[in-house]
Amino acid sequence: MASLLPSISVMCVVMIYLSFLADGGGIGVNYGLLGNNLPPPSYVVNLLKSRNIGRVRIFSPDLNVLDALQNSGIQVIIGTFNQDIPSLAGDINFAKAWVQSKIVPYAQTMRFRCISIGNEVIPGDLTNSVFPAMQNMNAALKYFNLGGIPVSTAVPLSSLGASYPPSHGDFSGAVKPAMQQIAGFLAYNGFPLLVTAYPYFAYVNEPGSIPLPYVLFTSPDVVVRDGDLGYKNMFDAMVDAVYSALEKVGAGGVEVVICETGWPSQGNGGFTTPQLARTYNQNVLNHVRGSGTPKKPNKNVETYVFALFNENQKDPGVEQHFGLFYPDMTEVYHIDF
Repeated sequence: MASLLPSISVMCVVMIYLSFLADGGGIGVNYGLLGNNLPPPSYVVNLLKSRNIGRVRIFSPDLNVLDALQNSGIQVIIGTFNQDIPSLAGDINFAKAWVQSKIVPYAQTMRFRCISIGNEVIPGDLTNSVFPAMQNMNAALKYFNLGGIPVSTAVPLSSLGASYPPSHGDFSGAVKPAMQQIAGFLAYNGFPLLVTAYPYFAYVNEPGSIPLPYVLFTSPDVVVRDGDLGYKNMFDAMVDAVYSALEKVGAGGVEVVICETGWPSQGNGGFTTPQLARTYNQNVLNHVRGSGTPKKPNKNVETYVFALFNENQKDPGVEQHFGLFYPDMTEVYHIDF
């Protein structure tokens, strides 16, 4: 392994740092692979470029996808398999081998925004394995002179025990010890926390108590008042609840990146139409391009829409209909990036 060290140039590390710092507050998409009729990755990269989509999140280190993304200029959040987390946590050599095979070959031809240790495993049985896995991944990257690539994990809003009003945001007791360690690691290294946030699911669970305009970014007035802060949309409230939770574990300076948000176009009756999906997704992109949240008004929220394609091997129902595009790469509905 040590013989590979000279091939990773100092300039490469500098470029990683600069791209990380320069592209905060950007927008991207999630590129999932749970379909048996999806287009070849090279076609997908051309689609991304034709639509000016400069950031993408992939859930696993698929080498065909990584090959296609080389020299594209597209920033990539790359995930590890959830089942690899125990090995990453318990064996630094496993982490080094992962980096050597999945990152090193692409380090000079790709822009890695972040490595995510799994996806939505907190809360869950792997909660206490995430922090040591992050430590080992970070150490492995440094071993190959790639310490400029951030390491994080993707947590859902269900990791919060309280989220309303946003200033009361707090991690649940079951995950707070682990999140305190993770947040401290992120704060020390200047890395972001990845969060999945879906106003859609909150709305469909309580449609009688949540105004639809509040969810779709179409409310002209403040809907939720939280001290001196007023919220016109649920997305901002969710983000600020996470910021409040981070403050309560001593990591208020950690950036929140919304690595997943979206609205299905089918699968749940009148709650899921192409028009509703388009309204939400277009408005969330317009919103994060233009402003921050009430709590952090000068900090745009880097946001990734879920998802690029409808995926026919996901669970039946809405899960198969979050795509912006059909597998033949025609639009489900139009979005301006």
